[in-house]
Amino acid sequence: MGWNSWNHYQLKIDDAMIRAQALALVKSGMKDVGYQYVVIDGGWEGFHDKNGIFHADEARFPDMKALCDYVHGLGLKIGIHTSPGPTTCKGREASFGHEKEDAQTFARWGMDFVKYDWCSGDKVYQPEQMQEAYKKFADAMKSAQRPMVYSLCQYGAQDVWKWGPNVGGQMWRTTGDIADNYNSMMMIAEGQDGLEKYAGPGRWNDPDMLEIGNGGMKPDEYCTQMTLWCILAAPLFAGNDLTNMDAMTRETLTNPEVIAVDQDSAGVQGHRDWQEGPIQVWSKKLHDGSTAIAILNLGRARTAEIKLKDIGLPGNGRVRDLWLHKDLENMQDELHIAVPKHGAVLLKISEH
Repeated sequence: MGWNSWNHYQLKIDDAMIRAQALALVKSGMKDVGYQYVVIDGGWEGFHDKNGIFHADEARFPDMKALCDYVHGLGLKIGIHTSPGPTTCKGREASFGHEKEDAQTFARWGMDFVKYDWCSGDKVYQPEQMQEAYKKFADAMKSAQRPMVYSLCQYGAQDVWKWGPNVGGQMWRTTGDIADNYNSMMMIAEGQDGLEKYAGPGRWNDPDMLEIGNGGMKPDEYCTQMTLWCILAAPLFAGNDLTNMDAMTRETLTNPEVIAVDQDSAGVQGHRDWQEGPIQVWSKKLHDGSTAIAILNLGRARTAEIKLKDIGLPGNGRVRDLWLHKDLENMQDELHIAVPKHGAVLLKISEH
């Protein structure tokens, strides 16, 4: 869990902005509910010197180690972005030919997370060399002797969920970039169904970052993204301006009962169980034997009427609405619950 600069800022980043976002992550209460990584995406890069050492763009990031120290001083962790190709996706310098030196530089600065983004990789590698390219940087990170989370970003190419752990990854993108609209978000979410067998503790399918708070969706649609990402046990990386959040955005990002579904210790990725018309039901087994149920409405506001046997649940049980922090009446064979347009309800269902 954490925050990444790309969705809101893209290349418009600098030292002061990253410090401000890190401080806001703490002051907003996000740190208290589990957000810990502050990830500097593309836009920090400067050049490699004659000794192969990577320097940040000094006009924007005059002292990367001092920035890492500041973030660590807040009780947070920090990450960075680069590419196995010669340039990033926006044409800035990347790590091809300098993998070992760059991993050592990141470790020396104090980085805790590396997002390795394919970008221009196809300019220097053949398709069959993708795994080799990713393993090369994993080996470089290992030799740097600093624990760093390794996030593979190659948009789901070559069924990465099947080989991501074998090249040292802890998380891997299963999809192209998300856009801040409902159709993009739902297309990505539905594409995760069936990948659950490849996920578990220490190995996570990544459907890309959260758009919550960036303005392209309505509050109920952002609620749906958070609900689905938690059912999917997805990495939760906010991508908004943390220094300027309204109450709804903050509440959507920081609901501890909802986050507990995502961070459940069993590490189960949920799946879609049932659909009738615009109503979908997704479920996820939790470590205490209970089940998290997400009810989505792809159409107009309506009351969802779901027979419990159709989604594999017994005819009675304790029900808690995790968004409303409220216990509901016990179920008796059917579930009747109002779901707004493009909205979601997240329930935790436990046996008596």
